[in-house]
Amino acid sequence: MNATSSTSSNHINVKSAKQRKKSGWTPIGIAALVLGFMVAAPIGLAVLAYILWGGRIDDLISDAVDMIKGVTSRKPSGFRGSSGNAAFDDYKAATLRDLEEQQAEFAEYVDQLRQARDREEFEHYMKSKKSKK
Repeated sequence: MNATSSTSSNHINVKSAKQRKKSGWTPIGIAALVLGFMVAAPIGLAVLAYILWGGRIDDLISDAVDMIKGVTSRKPSGFRGSSGNAAFDDYKAATLRDLEEQQAEFAEYVDQLRQARDREEFEHYMKSKKSKK
């Protein structure tokens, strides 16, 4: 046996994990098949066909989970980012700044109302306490 034949045989035997064909019959696949037939025969047949054609239910489930994570992880653009129009972006920034100022002023106003109400209730309590004596 020469060196070229031994190296070529090594290349043939070495396969990556993705290239190796995995069996579709996993515990999750079998459970999906049984549940599919329990729910409805067409679902069970579809799962069986998927497994027989070389698919793995585990991979299907992980792909679905990845797709759902991708959809839910997208952040809505909302008020962030540029619209591409500089005048509109300036207007939006000024409006958001005004709204934040108004929100801070309103929070301060609500705190003042709360303090006034607390002071009034405390004074009413003190008057009622003095009148009982």
